[in-house]
Amino acid sequence: MSFNLFLIQFVFFACVFMLFQATRMPRGWLFVAVLVLGILSVSYVLVPSEAGWISAVAWVLLVLVPLMGYARINHLVAQERYSLAHRLAWILRWLHPADGLLEYPDILKAQALAQKGDLEVARQIFKRYQSSTTPMGRMATVLLYRLDANWDDLLRWLTIHVSPRQLFKDAGLAELYARSLGETGDLNGLLQAVDQFEQRFGRPGSHTSLNLVRLYALAFCGQTAQVQTLLERALSIYPDRARQFWIATAEMAAGHTAIAREHLLDLRNHSDAMQRTAIDWRLSHACARPEVTLTDCSRQILAQIEVTMQQEARYGSRAFLRAKTRPYATYTLIAANLLVFALETIAGGSEDLVVLYRLGALVPGKVLAGEWWRILNALFLHAGILHLIANMVGLYFFGMLVESALGSRKFLLGYFFSGIGSMLVVTALALHANLLDQITVGASGAIMGLLGIEAAILLKGWQQEKAKVAAERFRLILTVAVLQFISDVLNPQVSLVGHTSGLLLGFAVGWMLFKPGEGGSKGQRESPFSSLP
Repeated sequence: MSFNLFLIQFVFFACVFMLFQATRMPRGWLFVAVLVLGILSVSYVLVPSEAGWISAVAWVLLVLVPLMGYARINHLVAQERYSLAHRLAWILRWLHPADGLLEYPDILKAQALAQKGDLEVARQIFKRYQSSTTPMGRMATVLLYRLDANWDDLLRWLTIHVSPRQLFKDAGLAELYARSLGETGDLNGLLQAVDQFEQRFGRPGSHTSLNLVRLYALAFCGQTAQVQTLLERALSIYPDRARQFWIATAEMAAGHTAIAREHLLDLRNHSDAMQRTAIDWRLSHACARPEVTLTDCSRQILAQIEVTMQQEARYGSRAFLRAKTRPYATYTLIAANLLVFALETIAGGSEDLVVLYRLGALVPGKVLAGEWWRILNALFLHAGILHLIANMVGLYFFGMLVESALGSRKFLLGYFFSGIGSMLVVTALALHANLLDQITVGASGAIMGLLGIEAAILLKGWQQEKAKVAAERFRLILTVAVLQFISDVLNPQVSLVGHTSGLLLGFAVGWMLFKPGEGGSKGQRESPFSSLP
């Protein structure tokens, strides 16, 4: 497959995937996806030999750079680095001016000014955009209330001026609505809202918003250990001062008022203006007592939050980041593939069939004649740099996920079982079709096996633990497998048999190797402040 054709297929599938997410993405991104597809179609008609490059450039500028940029901005906002977030947003808004993002840099600028103590100028900026009819207008309004810790007025304004549909569509509004419920003592309302937030934000890509809502619920209900676990895992990007504030809040709600006040007063001495306002509110307003306030239904929701957090620690997309050991087996396999590719290049070229044959490519006739070592060698050979890069990217992502779930030994067993098994299936079908001289190379069968193993892990978690996150990620894996199958059908030089057999073998071995319930420690400590300066 030429690189131009690869880029055409990649851009097409990437844009189609965005369109499939139509109900979950702002309209601006959907318009961009249609625009890039239009550029691809026109360039394919006019200059087919350059269509891949043209559409790829459009996709990078209009989709990839803005998506990565706004992900970085959200990361900076979570870390309360508003000044840097403002500068980045000012640049990116010209690449994606829709969805109210033209005004976003000013909102971030106001937060940066408030953080530095310039509260009056920040108020003026928020008031300039204050409105109940636009997303940025609503955000400016609630941030204005938050600036002075006017939680009662914030909750009242949201109740009167924002419809439930708008509230649950905007993650920023949802987060502040949840916090205002906790700040004003409506714990049952907060916990009831968690279920609604789960339906809207409990999906890949929105877990930061959902976990913030969970943080508020756990903190205001005095669940100190669970708050610390959440801050150490899903919300680990938050700055130390914010983490201390919420742990102290949980301690206060749990009835440990003296120790909580001591830490809040100490924290106030080296906090910015915005956090000092939040601390002053906390010190002057007693938290609601959950042991008195919570209904039986609310207690069940609270218990379910902890169960869900444990399941997400096992099946979430970033589970490998919390693994106790690094995925050294994955790194070793990648290094081995790179080393063998270097040997191919030195020997005369990775796309030279004679070189591939000499280094151990799978040739069914030779395997049947006794050269069984070719079945293993072929897993480490690749025909061209594009073939290598595509496989190593897949090995990197799926390898780390599977190794973190199964451990290194079971991971290697699954990898080689899928890879060698797929090569044996290719050999058997070649014998049946009398194609004994065809050459097959690549780790694709083994990597598709990892995809199958991950699918088995998620399906087992869904069936046996009723883990919602496992169900969501299983559907995502299934989508990837379908797109890969379509790509294989469109590219006859790709081994559809090897990929499909590797996927099925991986699923089978993954189902046997994975035991639901393994891992996912609670991470409780004796002192919730021991890990924070």
